[in-house]
Amino acid sequence: MSKRNSKPIVAVVGRPNVGKSTLFNALAGENISIVKDTPGITRDRIYADVTWLDKTFTLIDTGGIEPDSKDVILSQMRSQAEIAMETADVIIFLVDVKQGLQDADSKVADMLRRSKKPVVLVVNKVDSFQKYMADVYEFYNLGMGDPHPVSAVNRLGIGDMLEEVVSYFPEGAGEEEEDDRVRVAIVGKPNVGKSSLINKILGENRLIVSDIAGTTRDAVDTEVTYQGKEYVFIDTAGVRRKNKIKEDLEHYMIVRTVSAVERADVVVMMIDATEGVTEQDAKIAGIAHDRGKAIIVAVNKWDAVEKDDKTIYRFTERVKDTLSFMPYAEILFLSAKTGQRIPKLFETIDIVNENHAMRVATGVLNEIMTEAVAMQQPPSDKGKRLRLYYITQVSVKPPTFVIFVNDKELMHFSYTRYIENQIRETFGFKGTPLHFIIRERGEEK
Repeated sequence: MSKRNSKPIVAVVGRPNVGKSTLFNALAGENISIVKDTPGITRDRIYADVTWLDKTFTLIDTGGIEPDSKDVILSQMRSQAEIAMETADVIIFLVDVKQGLQDADSKVADMLRRSKKPVVLVVNKVDSFQKYMADVYEFYNLGMGDPHPVSAVNRLGIGDMLEEVVSYFPEGAGEEEEDDRVRVAIVGKPNVGKSSLINKILGENRLIVSDIAGTTRDAVDTEVTYQGKEYVFIDTAGVRRKNKIKEDLEHYMIVRTVSAVERADVVVMMIDATEGVTEQDAKIAGIAHDRGKAIIVAVNKWDAVEKDDKTIYRFTERVKDTLSFMPYAEILFLSAKTGQRIPKLFETIDIVNENHAMRVATGVLNEIMTEAVAMQQPPSDKGKRLRLYYITQVSVKPPTFVIFVNDKELMHFSYTRYIENQIRETFGFKGTPLHFIIRERGEEK
């Protein structure tokens, strides 16, 4: 039985300048996944994992949408609220004690109230509880329950706020549940053929389809039985319902992708063969890479491309080039319209899923490492040479290894990559990223 861990999603909604990014940084601390940029990708900080006491959740910033209405602020907040209501388990509604209660706040509060999602009202910039408490009470008028005073800059009141936030998490959220069905998320730009692929899978093979309510989201996941094996396809919301929100909003699409990828084991990243691979594709793939998921790049509409004997080779090179940060991804050419190579897709899903959960014996790992070190001497700096003592695998999904060394500073990225390649040469690990943690001897953690 594989264990599944689906982190709750918390979204932040609020007017510009109420301190959303300050709160984001205060909660996410230094370990924000998006700062350590994957080579070749620049990303806005849209999501980060936050751990508080024993609870871990994914924090999403819903901002960044450029509305086209005259009342820019209100329509921007409405879009944020829509995204939050659709993707989050709990919503933090952030207001500013110094600007006081604004008209836009009340209008958005009405929307959020109707959504039936739990909302925690947080009043920011309360640098002194004595001085501002009277102003905080004004926000009771929003009818969203008790306002929680915080100062994101000074990190005041954050604990009380989080206590409220996590109290709404569904029972057992973020804990592991037993479920050995492979969970697959199909992601990609709008109109790349995600829905056609799902419909083809559902329709053609006369699959046994039953809708199971998505864990805590409103999304509806679909169970698929293919050749006697069960899979769960995660609804990337909008695969089966065209949403009011414009599908081309990149930010919106990324928030959606994060919430689908979070719950998946295997991510099928679709690319449009007629358009070629784009920067936006790299952004979406980067999310799955960051989250350490097994990944398949599915090039769709391959039937519509003029081909000669070099076409596949050239296209593969371009994909590898644009997605150079994930050389391990499996690339597959298919057509959602004709159903060409869908059996191959399932076969590949099984393979990358197994690799994602593969464990390698410590003895074998150390043999590989010893041999690797003998073939290519570790780097040295100012006369001090890096020594690798021991390697062991500590977890799966993705396979994660700890290497004990004499000096972390000497373990350059390129040498870690070299060790990774040696491990891959022996075990393949196709379709899955590998994570490495470097520890100095004596760090017993």
